[in-house]
Amino acid sequence: MAKWLITIGIILVALGLLWPLLAKLGLGNLPGDVKLERKGYTFYFPITTSILISLVITLILWIFRR
Repeated sequence: MAKWLITIGIILVALGLLWPLLAKLGLGNLPGDVKLERKGYTFYFPITTSILISLVITLILWIFRR
């Protein structure tokens, strides 16, 4: 269990450090991401980005399990 927590922590730190680069690539602003802006209110729900990140993480975990 501790090994998994450390691995997840390292992955989260790496994603945090790479986030500016990922933002330049358009991640977080893909078609399908919901962004509603009203006066004094902004709602953002990255559906497409979440699906893409989930697929990448699933692929990485699948490769490491083999």
